[in-house]
Amino acid sequence: MIPILFQSQHFVVLNKPAGLPVHPGPSGGTSVEDSFPMLSRRRDGPWLVHRLDADTAGCLVVALRKQALLAAQAAFAAGSARKTYWAVVHGIPMAASGEISNRLQKRSTPAGWRMEPGPDGVPACTGWRLMGGAGDLAWLELQPWTGRTHQIRVHCAALGHPIVGDPIYGRGDEPMQLLARAIDLPLVPPIAATAPPPPHMRPALLACGWPGGDAGG
Repeated sequence: MIPILFQSQHFVVLNKPAGLPVHPGPSGGTSVEDSFPMLSRRRDGPWLVHRLDADTAGCLVVALRKQALLAAQAAFAAGSARKTYWAVVHGIPMAASGEISNRLQKRSTPAGWRMEPGPDGVPACTGWRLMGGAGDLAWLELQPWTGRTHQIRVHCAALGHPIVGDPIYGRGDEPMQLLARAIDLPLVPPIAATAPPPPHMRPALLACGWPGGDAGG
């Protein structure tokens, strides 16, 4: 069973493990949706409110009722959902914080599809803050103001600091170090959850100044 970070009559927030897709792939295999029968026995649910890449760990919101799903999706569409990510990236930014804003579009290549900046894309904006660093690694806290596919991964690469382990926009030589750290949805009642860093991210985060435990920066 996937660990639960938050639970109410209408929602759960799961702590999705890195490497677990939210949907079954074309060839099958385990996914987040396999856990749905254990979350609710109702015929009309559960539903994913949003999605995370398979290699991303952390907060994933699941609605247990259709009306709750619509309310949460409206909050995401309105931009009122507050999402916080942690990433370990290659290289240390010169600035302490900043914002990346561009247009992202999908491009197909012989190796598969990827997102990239382009004039025909949709607007994407991410705020970031340097939390610490060690050697050639930096710990970034990121807040996506929009919710585009691969947004944080593309924006870190565009910043010149790809996420460690990113198989598409970085080197991909180890597990990707990206965590959906926290989620806040201004519903009634509100949803708020924080995910601890997964084991494969902890050594780098500790080296970069993370105090350990479930404390943040």
